[in-house]
Amino acid sequence: MKRPFIWKALQIVARIGTTLLFDLRVFGLRHVPQDGGFLLVSNHQSYIDPVLLGVRLTRPLSYMAKSGLFKFAPFEWLIRQLGAFPIKQGSADIRALKEAIGRVQEGHALTIFPEGTRTPDGTLQPIEPGLALIIRKAKIPVIPAVISGSSQAWPVTSKMFHPAPIRVLYGPAMDLTGLDREQIVELIGKKFAEMFAQLNAGNISTEDRRQR
Repeated sequence: MKRPFIWKALQIVARIGTTLLFDLRVFGLRHVPQDGGFLLVSNHQSYIDPVLLGVRLTRPLSYMAKSGLFKFAPFEWLIRQLGAFPIKQGSADIRALKEAIGRVQEGHALTIFPEGTRTPDGTLQPIEPGLALIIRKAKIPVIPAVISGSSQAWPVTSKMFHPAPIRVLYGPAMDLTGLDREQIVELIGKKFAEMFAQLNAGNISTEDRRQR
């Protein structure tokens, strides 16, 4: 999928901003497929996480976003242009799940934050089981990613962001086909914990340090 003009334009601005404000460093870009549908699953620390995950990629991402973000018409237009679609939190939103499955099967890259909400203190939160339904139905690769530092840059308790170092790590694709819901949730939770520890320890391989 090619990046639309508005995505490219805002990506340039976001790349400059995230570099200057957050000294953003991204590792493991080689693991992100250049074409074909996949799920990008990541931990969720702050409002800027969607930007952090897409700012260094050469293909656009789609996002599941809470329905409350679509109430202000100008902002709704913007985030829809950037690939977002609404999901109702706290309920089984069948329409959103069908939209998610349809997008990845059409070849889009879909971003999901399976913790459901932002962490209050930067630590990893439990994985919600709804993610497993999409994985089981869509039958496509799952790319894990972890973000460290964005909870300090924009805490849940703060109305505004401030400079702080942020790091992002993408991992190899996970083949979760044929697994049940509990197995999928457990494996993704374990992978997040492993990658989060690796990122915070600075234990990044030479290959993952290389940029495209």
